[in-house]
Amino acid sequence: MEPAQKERTPFADIDGLPASMSAMVLDALTEMGRHPEIRRVRRVAFEALCPQPGQRLLDAGSGAGEVARQLAGEVARQPAGETQPTGGVVALDHSASITAAAVSRHDGSDVRYVTGDVCAMDLPSDSFDGVWCERVLQHVDSAEGAIAELIRVTRPGGRICLIDTDWSSLAFDGMPSGLGEVVMAHVRGNFTPKQHDMGRTLRRRLVANGLTGITATPVTCLFTSPESAAVVLPMVNPRVPEESWATPPGLRDEWLACVDAAGASGTFLAVLTIWVVAGTVPG
Repeated sequence: MEPAQKERTPFADIDGLPASMSAMVLDALTEMGRHPEIRRVRRVAFEALCPQPGQRLLDAGSGAGEVARQLAGEVARQPAGETQPTGGVVALDHSASITAAAVSRHDGSDVRYVTGDVCAMDLPSDSFDGVWCERVLQHVDSAEGAIAELIRVTRPGGRICLIDTDWSSLAFDGMPSGLGEVVMAHVRGNFTPKQHDMGRTLRRRLVANGLTGITATPVTCLFTSPESAAVVLPMVNPRVPEESWATPPGLRDEWLACVDAAGASGTFLAVLTIWVVAGTVPG
């Protein structure tokens, strides 16, 4: 495996994957969006962004578009004094194939789907009342550049909500002591991004950019069965192809056997913290 691949997960370049792997990533995104713990994270994020009727919002890194469509439902409600709804959402994703999938799932809400690079968006400055960016910054080459772009396209007084994972918070129980750490040492960079602590850095990044009214909420996701965890954590998912693992011979099978045993005994546990950080663009 080339060194560059070790620094980028499949989510970083979906269009560069074989068709079968691209389809698997889309299925994984869809499953994650339905998971109760991810939905709990999103409820916290909705409260932080606080979308209002009539607003124009951006979902930067929109995936299959389920959040963009939900946001569109919030902003499409008729504002007081208006004769018709005026809000809408732009759903931007780097992957053309994922954007095509989002378009195929469109529900008629006011969402415009576009492809683009969150670090260099072809969108006007000061054009959005709010921005949602979920689990994207951990995958980009320059989080600083991406955040600068999100601020650029947000009007003064607009709200930016960043949601990202602190992969260094991932912990397991119910398996042999130390085995999880050994596995993680090998799969980091394949299953988790190089910027594995992105979530915890979000507040500092918004402070450094001068945003005000910053809120930071850590949401600890709890998984008490291997089946539940496998939706979000690829290192416990036996459906992930063996060639995607960067482990010595036998270690993957040993680890998955221990995961299964912990699940059968009811002792399996995994926890992962996802941060929700929001702030207001000054001016």
